[in-house]
Amino acid sequence: MTKILVTGATGVVGRSTVEHLLKKGVPASQIIGLSRKKENLEDLAAKGVEIREGDYFDYDSLLRAFEGVDKIMLTSAIAFTDRSTQHYNVITAARQMGVKHVVYMSIMRKEGSGRIMPEVTESDLFTEQVLKSSGLDYTILYHPPFADLLSFYYGPDPFETGIKVPANNGKMAPATRDELAEAHAEILSTPGHENKTYSLGGSHAISFSDIAKILSELKGQPVSFTTITAEEYIDGIVAQGVARHVAEFITGWVLAIEGGEFEYQSGDLERLLGRKTKTFKDIMETTLV
Repeated sequence: MTKILVTGATGVVGRSTVEHLLKKGVPASQIIGLSRKKENLEDLAAKGVEIREGDYFDYDSLLRAFEGVDKIMLTSAIAFTDRSTQHYNVITAARQMGVKHVVYMSIMRKEGSGRIMPEVTESDLFTEQVLKSSGLDYTILYHPPFADLLSFYYGPDPFETGIKVPANNGKMAPATRDELAEAHAEILSTPGHENKTYSLGGSHAISFSDIAKILSELKGQPVSFTTITAEEYIDGIVAQGVARHVAEFITGWVLAIEGGEFEYQSGDLERLLGRKTKTFKDIMETTLV
């Protein structure tokens, strides 16, 4: 009986991964959700999922949490924390406790790209290296931007303000967090994924100028699109009360999108899901009222 542990189970991606494992017929008794606080996962516990407490920074807590575990879904730590130390602790504790297979959620990188995304790229590269040299079976999943969170980059009310970004026609291949979590569950619950990498770009490439056109079509009112400088974009975010280092982080993503860092469509996600991913229009039709 394979025991599967999902870290970050209180977050959207981690929780959705657990829920998709259940939908795929994995018995709740074989699924473990890891959280810093057990009470945050009472709903999953009510479904029979075992909840264990553990903190990426608390190595001993990870050793206790990983007892009897065969596979771990390592949901990456959030930005502006010491991601490298946290991921190293998980992988090392997994090896010490006899875990066989670790699946890691990384960020998509363009082949041959030298772009360093602050708070992301260096810790991803470090984690992948640690995992590949650990002796554990591994699977590395390269995530694109989240299709259901693209308004994070262009603002909450494009119909009033338009879309003003330091980008023009650069394409990305986003996917929703739920689609990515479903792919996680497929990999965790089926054999044959050991020592492989998957690039989980969505089925539909889109740019910020495309987004403006789609929103305009959906609501029947114009959404202006303006290319601005990175500095103007940062200043605009800071003016909304966001810390400058966070504004610079967000800007790094938009510049990477414009540079084609996330446009690769390998077909891996479609194959794992058995269908095409949702279009941006599909997603917005259900959220625009």
